Amino acid sequence: MKTGLFFLPLMLLLAACRQEQQPVQETAETYPAVWEITDEAGALEGWLFGTVHALPEELDWKSDLFDGIEERADLLVVEVSGLDDRTQLETQFQKLATDAPSLAPLAQRLGPAQRARLVGLLEKNGMDTASLDGMETWAAALALAQLGRIHPPEFGADKVLLGDFASREIFELEGAGPQLAIFDGLPEKEQVDLLLSVVEEVGRPRAERPDLAAIWSNGDLEKLEDITGEGMLADPELREVLLVNRNRTWAAQIENLLTAAPRPLIAVGAGHLLGPDGVPALLEARGYTVRRIQ
Repeated sequence: MKTGLFFLPLMLLLAACRQEQQPVQETAETYPAVWEITDEAGALEGWLFGTVHALPEELDWKSDLFDGIEERADLLVVEVSGLDDRTQLETQFQKLATDAPSLAPLAQRLGPAQRARLVGLLEKNGMDTASLDGMETWAAALALAQLGRIHPPEFGADKVLLGDFASREIFELEGAGPQLAIFDGLPEKEQVDLLLSVVEEVGRPRAERPDLAAIWSNGDLEKLEDITGEGMLADPELREVLLVNRNRTWAAQIENLLTAAPRPLIAVGAGHLLGPDGVPALLEARGYTVRRIQ
């Protein structure tokens, strides 16, 4: 099996099962949310922008305000900077996905009812029931999440921004290897919970899936937060590992950047910027003022 068909960054997985096939309905007066970061004296330190990692090609999500921020920003901060290096990404995935000894067939890692749902999903999508047997459970979940993706990652907001900043400094908060290592370090029970969540989401009728691209491009944070609280992130243990712990780590990194570097545009998955565990709230706890400006 070619891993190139199945690799995707962490927050693309978190969004993959949430995308509706209908065209995005654009509203002229609304755009994705942007936050301004200022210090205790009110001096501008940088900006936060929540991204979606897979979007329709025709979606025009940049406002005049955002274009101005891009011009003023001295560097771009992202989760993973090497999104164009498919060979390296796939090599890292393959290494971690298949290095566990003596793996049981994937279906045998589940209970009878769970096994039937998995086999039904594979057969519905024309996949052999043994096609994922060589993968660890978390990796099989990432592979299956691809089945729920509607929009291509080539037009994701982070990919666009990386191109815009190609001649300027780019800082990476994690990198693909550490992101995948988060999954690889999950206990098997949590890996199974992850797999079952993906099976449930991908198996939902398309008509029941929210249009993530439209919700994001309209800046509807309330709906985005609702989505972030569902699916795999409704599981307390998975939420802690995949979202909350990473936000805490990022907040510390971002604070160092804000005190030592020129003004950054910090662009991470939109789910990381919401609620009391989001990066804006964590930065405010460190003494910054974070104000939504779009």
